[in-house]
Amino acid sequence: MLLLRVRILHASDGTRVALITAVFAAILVTSVLVPVAQDAARVRPAIVALVGLAGVGLAAVAAGRPVPAPLGASALPLALFAAVAEEALFRRAAYGWLARFGPALAVAGSALLFAAVHVPLYGVAAFPVDLGAGLLLSWQRWASGTWTVPAATHAVANVVAVMLR
Repeated sequence: MLLLRVRILHASDGTRVALITAVFAAILVTSVLVPVAQDAARVRPAIVALVGLAGVGLAAVAAGRPVPAPLGASALPLALFAAVAEEALFRRAAYGWLARFGPALAVAGSALLFAAVHVPLYGVAAFPVDLGAGLLLSWQRWASGTWTVPAATHAVANVVAVMLR
């Protein structure tokens, strides 16, 4: 469903926002319904969140201006919704499924999936940045034991990206 974003961005304004919202709603609902094992926190979630926020800050300084997105006034709420839905998919469902093969594969695999799914939207040049973000978010999932910490970090990163546009 995430691969549909590229096609949806060519729709008219009202249709575009409605379709993107529907895609992320479907991703969020289906990802939350996937049964996953509970993990224990390995590091205090507040510390994990601070590490993630520091990473977002460093990335924002290093990356410069993000790619413009044709979403107008709805960009900020959609960016927040997208972050939560993507984290439910990648750090809850995908990570949870991959965790049975070990934490290294869960971290690397969910990060690779995250980066790969963003290539059609942002191009191959963004793959290393998205892979780095995916690794940070996946590490946060492993360290905190929950997908909500990386969801908060991803939401902040998306807000920063929208505000810099």
